[in-house]
Amino acid sequence: TRTDTPLQALALMNDVQQFEAARGFAERILTSAGPEDKRLTRAFRSVTGRMPTGQEQTLLNEALASQRAHFAAHPEAAKKVLANGESKAADTLPPVEFAAWTMVASLLLNLDETVTRN
Repeated sequence: TRTDTPLQALALMNDVQQFEAARGFAERILTSAGPEDKRLTRAFRSVTGRMPTGQEQTLLNEALASQRAHFAAHPEAAKKVLANGESKAADTLPPVEFAAWTMVASLLLNLDETVTRN
């Protein structure tokens, strides 16, 4: 039985601890070796326990590209994303890239499949 609601998803996406977890997950993804598509696949597999379908992989690639474009156009927004929460973000990673991956990590951590563990 699914127990999530739109309000639960909204609460999770706005929760500071959940966002800090996404930022930490993004840092782990960015510091791992390998090409970008492999990083996305590992990240997806890490939170869901399975490989992404072709359609899911495409959506992840598009989400990452969209976030990169947004933060490249708005670098101050990237800095705000990385400053959110009490824990300090790594300052060794490029802010635009780090913020983009943070948003993708947040997306992955808020998937219905991740939250409810069907």
